[in-house]
Amino acid sequence: MAQKYFITGIGTGIGKTIVSAILIEKLNADYWKPIQSGDLSQSDSLAIESLISNEKTKIHPETYRLNNPLSPHLSAKLDGIEIALNQFILPDTDNNLIVEGAGGLMVPLNNKELILDLIKYLNLEVILISQNYLGSINHTLLTINTLRQHNICIKGIIFNGEANSESESYILNYTQINHLGNIPTLKNLDKTSIIEAGKSIDLI
Repeated sequence: MAQKYFITGIGTGIGKTIVSAILIEKLNADYWKPIQSGDLSQSDSLAIESLISNEKTKIHPETYRLNNPLSPHLSAKLDGIEIALNQFILPDTDNNLIVEGAGGLMVPLNNKELILDLIKYLNLEVILISQNYLGSINHTLLTINTLRQHNICIKGIIFNGEANSESESYILNYTQINHLGNIPTLKNLDKTSIIEAGKSIDLI
């Protein structure tokens, strides 16, 4: 049975796209970014395409391509459109699938719905990406708590970037969440390092 995961993070800029590329290579999975907001000539889909080596992956087109590097609800408003959940349709594929979100759970899509609502609508298991910085324990625990409050299944957590054993141990002990691995800071961001980094992840 195909594995399908929604990749979300504890915030913006913590490496969801890099980790998505690593997971895609590990699973030979397809990729889908439902919402791209910002410079469309440097989209996450194009970044994924440049980082993967396998010939099985298909990159599915975004549902919304928004022109401003802002929260999706505001970027859509500036483009003269409104994001609607019923426009999102999971790609029709028998392959494994990695779906990458935008920012964290509470990023607004429109005046009443959030990325959280998109995850619930798509009914996908979540892989959470965390990164160690001052305040990251709080952000990580809040994210996990919110997912659980909404009965969203969590596959586990991946720590991306510089390790902090104290923070990571606290998060894992407090939440009892599955630890899927640690991705070290990649000195060279290329296809070889993406494949190599996959050895650090165990999807259990």
